Amino acid sequence: MPESGVSRAQHIPITDTAPDTRADAGAGAGVANRTGAGLPGTVTSASRPAATAAARRTGLLVTLVLGGLTALPPLSMDMYLPALPAVTDALHAPASTVQLTLTACLTGMALGQVVVGPMSDRWGRRRPLLLGMIIYVLATAICVFAPTVELLIGFRLIQGLAGAAGIVIARAVVRDMYDGMEMARFFSTLMLISGVAPVIAPVIGGQVLRLTDWRGIFAVLTVVGTLLTLVVWKWLRETLPPEDRHTGGIGDALRTMRALLADRVFTGYMIAGSLAFAALFAYVSASPFVVQEIYGASPQTFSMLFGINSIGLIAVGQINGKILVGRISLDKALGFGLSVIVLAATALLLMTSGVFGDVGLVPVATGLFVLMSAMGLAMPNTNAQALMRTKHAAGSASALLGTSSFLIGAIASPLVGIAGEATAVPMAVVQLVCAVGAMGCFLALCRPWQQVAARP
Repeated sequence: MPESGVSRAQHIPITDTAPDTRADAGAGAGVANRTGAGLPGTVTSASRPAATAAARRTGLLVTLVLGGLTALPPLSMDMYLPALPAVTDALHAPASTVQLTLTACLTGMALGQVVVGPMSDRWGRRRPLLLGMIIYVLATAICVFAPTVELLIGFRLIQGLAGAAGIVIARAVVRDMYDGMEMARFFSTLMLISGVAPVIAPVIGGQVLRLTDWRGIFAVLTVVGTLLTLVVWKWLRETLPPEDRHTGGIGDALRTMRALLADRVFTGYMIAGSLAFAALFAYVSASPFVVQEIYGASPQTFSMLFGINSIGLIAVGQINGKILVGRISLDKALGFGLSVIVLAATALLLMTSGVFGDVGLVPVATGLFVLMSAMGLAMPNTNAQALMRTKHAAGSASALLGTSSFLIGAIASPLVGIAGEATAVPMAVVQLVCAVGAMGCFLALCRPWQQVAARP
């Protein structure tokens, strides 16, 4: 059945989804009306320019707030990356144990979404979000003073549990405001904003390490989290009306999630996106050691390469949102992105295993750049396609998407260091297995050719 977009003029056929009867005047008005901007219910021709300007301002503000929320997780991860070797030395712990600080944070973000998503469907978006942000700030502040790696792992877990609120609720808010192609475009816009975080985070982390030790990175994150909490409290309005909230308890939330997982196509997009994310996180987890320990680059060089790769991801994400969406199907863009990821992971495995001899840093960095850039097609389109199939349980659906991604990513993280710090082969193997698995799930479960045939 067709599901309407933000504008009634735009319709995207979606199977197994009830029609969306919301009729907004446009994307900007949709944001303004759903975020309590206080625009008049009836816009006359005389007031239209002022109302349009107010809608644009409100839309931009909400976009920046949601971008900040989605940027916080990569900021928490990527600022810390240049410091991993330093943490290994400072806390006298092996690299595999220090990598568990990443795994703990990622696991927390996965599990936290299962709790926060249904909470936001029941109590609205604002209250769970503000509570999570406050706990995030407190846990991050405690990480500054962690005396042992075990304690650091524990508080990174709490940091991830609380930080999950920003991830899951930002996606749910987008689903509250947008439908169809507009939702896909908005996810690409969020990727532009949140993509700034991985670009600047390693650079900031590297510069912080020039002035202080790794603990200073957590101090900076504490300040960032505090500022974002204040911004959310002041400017992010409630987007889920009381009449649209779920009134059931845990049992109702579990039944909702079970029904979502029973949707083969939703599950296919969820797993495909999660495996693609795991391939990305294998790079995130292993690259500090691969670039700095194996190829001898400095923390600043690593930060520069990481930033270049993030720029590639942002650029392709914008090509997806500004050029491809509306011109080709989301499934075609997604299939192409997954194909490029498979090819890039194959090339990385051949290079790191010595098939082409000692290739050096530049070819490996090029392969990683191609892999990261292709994520700009995979990540927004899997999210959009999955969320377009669920309108009345956006929080629970967003929770499942995030939990699956972060759990699979948490499993991939320690595997990249299983053979020690002297080889990049495990990273490439994990990336290739995840990429092939993502393509397999997309083809076997989503079956895009059947969805095209079913459209009128």
